[in-house]
Order: sequence, then structure tokens, then C-alpha cells
Amino acid sequence: MNNFAEAFVPVIAIIFTFGIPGALIFWYLYIKHKERTKLMDMGLSPQEARDYFRDLDKKSKNPLGSLKWGILFTMVGIGLFVGIVLDEAGFKDSLTGVMVLLFGGLGFIIYYFVANAKLKKDQQIKNQA
Repeated sequence: MNNFAEAFVPVIAIIFTFGIPGALIFWYLYIKHKERTKLMDMGLSPQEARDYFRDLDKKSKNPLGSLKWGILFTMVGIGLFVGIVLDEAGFKDSLTGVMVLLFGGLGFIIYYFVANAKLKKDQQIKNQA
């Protein structure tokens, strides 16, 4: 009986690896299809329904998103470095986590000021034009 259970483990692993993501993708497509069908049943033409979803799919992208993540990861790296240096200097081990959080928060604050200055500058240029 034990051999049967051991032989069944790879089958379960394959089902979970490919079956669950496949089921989630199928469910997403099924719900999307049902939603569009309901819109068409309500009187929208297929082209109008397509245009409706095309407008929803367009998300406004943050042009400063890469800057935000760059500053955040740089500051987290600096915090990790400072925490490790403090750990080597004989301070508590828990300071590493504190430094990562502290410098990560500082990174977000720096991003706020940089983004705010950039947006103000862009607004001034737009008002002058």
C-alpha cells in the first residue's frame, strides 16, 4: 500500500502544478465571456461591448513607477547593509530588520518629495504653454 501512495505523489504534483493554474485561467475566461454575453443581452452590440472593455483595460500608468521602485530597493539595500554592519559591530540581530524597514520608509519619503517636485514642475510647464 505504501508503494501506491509513493507512486501517486508525482501525479498529484503534476495535477497541482498544471491543473490549478489551468482551471484559474479557464475560470477567468469563462467569467469574462459571461460578462460580455450579459452586456450583449442588455442591448449592446459586440463592437460596443468590445469598446467598453477596451476602455476599462487601459490603466493610467505612473511614469514615475520605476523611480519609486528604484529608490525603494536602493534604500532597502542600504538598510540591509547598515543592519549587517551594526550586527557585526556587536549590536542586536534584530536591528537588521529595523534598518530595512527604516530605510525603506525613508525611500518612500524621498520618492514623495522627488515625485511631488516633478509633478509641480510639469504643472508649471503646462500652465506656461
